[in-house]
Amino acid sequence: MTSKFRRFLTVSLTLSVAALGSVSSAADAPDTTHTGRSSIYGNLKNASLEAVSTPSAMLSLIKAPDSAAPTAIWTMLEHGERVECLDCVPYVSKMLYNANPKTREISAWWLRRRIFGVFGKGEVYEQTYNTATDAKASELSRAYAVNALGEFLEGAGIVPVSQALTSDGSAKVRLAAVNALIRLNSQGHPGDGKAFPLANALSDEEEEVRLAALNAATHINVFSAVDQVVNLISDPSPLVRRRAAQTLGTFKNRDAVVGLIAVTSPANEPDAGVRAAAVWALGQIADSQALDAVLAAENDSDSGVRDAAHIASLRL
Repeated sequence: MTSKFRRFLTVSLTLSVAALGSVSSAADAPDTTHTGRSSIYGNLKNASLEAVSTPSAMLSLIKAPDSAAPTAIWTMLEHGERVECLDCVPYVSKMLYNANPKTREISAWWLRRRIFGVFGKGEVYEQTYNTATDAKASELSRAYAVNALGEFLEGAGIVPVSQALTSDGSAKVRLAAVNALIRLNSQGHPGDGKAFPLANALSDEEEEVRLAALNAATHINVFSAVDQVVNLISDPSPLVRRRAAQTLGTFKNRDAVVGLIAVTSPANEPDAGVRAAAVWALGQIADSQALDAVLAAENDSDSGVRDAAHIASLRL
């Protein structure tokens, strides 16, 4: 063995021993105390945040949720994201029908992070699915079940949610279905028909549902019924007309320019909010044929319309 090689071997062994000692020291070192954490969680270790929500602590709280503040339930479930508690599942599933919308949302969030006891024959997901499509269930139960199907973020929920939107006689349930489709990022399942359920919702008899459908159109990745939105700028509800104009502007739909020009005039549209939305939309679409209408709107009696027109004229 040469002297050079012996020196190399000695140095390598020395470095290895030092590295092992460093690792051992790091493993034995106590967790660093963070002021912000310790003020709330005491001396809880950094790696043990979930220890705030133990199975026993969760059960004691969710068995009688009405006796606790909603914020306490939310905190317990959020901190218990990774806590395995099969006994908790039936109690959390009942909270999918809680009157508090935040409690329902967080309960669905906690459940969808589990596999056993939630997904499978006879489990929570199937129970929720059946409730959503059960005509004998109460209106609120159906609405909350539809809402939960959206919060579960499972593609299988698109079919029952679509069914609720197209077939349920309750506006409350249909509204829940539209919002569930937003969470599922879908236009819905068309079934045997040619139109997507979300497109059908644009002509729903209830104003609230039509407004929700317009909101959904701009919140999902694919919406293929923009042409039907044009019809809503003549809707009986000024709120729907305004939202329709804004939606058309968001989509920059050039086919809507003529219709939007018409509703910039007080002679055709008495609601100033709708006129302002139409002018804004024309600015977003930026079609030069709208210039005269936008310039005319700068003399509108309403200051909101005039301000919208001034901004829109800069884009034309």
